[in-house]
Amino acid sequence: MGIEANGGKCVYSCENDPNANITYNKNFKEDSFGDITNISTKDIPKYNILLSGFPCQSFSIAGKRLGFEDIRGTIFFDIARIIRDSNPQAFLLENVKGLLNHDKGKTIQTIKDILTNIGYHLYIDILSPHIHANIPQNRERIFIVGFKNKNNFSFPGKISLTNKWRDLIDPNKQEDRYYYNNINSPSHVKIIEHVKSKDIIYQYRRYYIRENKSGICPTLTANMGTGGHNVPLIVDNWGIRKLTPRECARFQGFPDSFIFPIIGRGSGDSHLYKQIGNSVCIPLIKIITHNIIKTLKIK
Repeated sequence: MGIEANGGKCVYSCENDPNANITYNKNFKEDSFGDITNISTKDIPKYNILLSGFPCQSFSIAGKRLGFEDIRGTIFFDIARIIRDSNPQAFLLENVKGLLNHDKGKTIQTIKDILTNIGYHLYIDILSPHIHANIPQNRERIFIVGFKNKNNFSFPGKISLTNKWRDLIDPNKQEDRYYYNNINSPSHVKIIEHVKSKDIIYQYRRYYIRENKSGICPTLTANMGTGGHNVPLIVDNWGIRKLTPRECARFQGFPDSFIFPIIGRGSGDSHLYKQIGNSVCIPLIKIITHNIIKTLKIK
């Protein structure tokens, strides 16, 4: 959606999560091609730019940091294989900030060596929506841009944050399941004791709660719908609650017209939180890909 806002057209996609594929089909009326490890480059139509985010759990501070020893980390090698064989003009890769220092910098150096050896000039930076895209979410991510030819590409600069986190919050009462008003567990007691102000967005981080004093939404994570860390909490007129999937989607730049289908009974929200937490911030991708297209002089 980010690059299509600049006139791009997606010609091929792959995603292995069946629930994410349901959402993809609902919105784009086509199926993705599944597991990247089973995809042959000869089956991919000709294209100019490859965009990919390989699983971050292998490199994230929140994960066990197994890196390339984790099968999810090896997906990068399939991305590199496809780049090598299809030879696009440019690519954009995204991952967590922790990738930079994983294994004392050896992991990112391996990635850089591979991409350089297959013929690309690299540009790497850490960007966040609240600094570069006027979206009030702290989401520091590493972006790796590669071009076949060395050029004067630059990442977007800082812009003023005029959007406030409250602007993305639904002012109406939400369904009861989002609220923590009923004291029925130690975690609920802790939340009720510490979450007080309507002017603050809080973080429930497994064992403790902290105020987000920066005035922006904390990083949205894939496991926030299953009681994991970094669950954003707010106080509204009806009590203490977590952000709804739709509100989380707004913090990723999704329009309200984007369809997030409920999948299964009772656990549907968990799938939606996972998909949103695994997503990228659309306005930030729009800005980065605008600079890529401008650099390539594609019309």
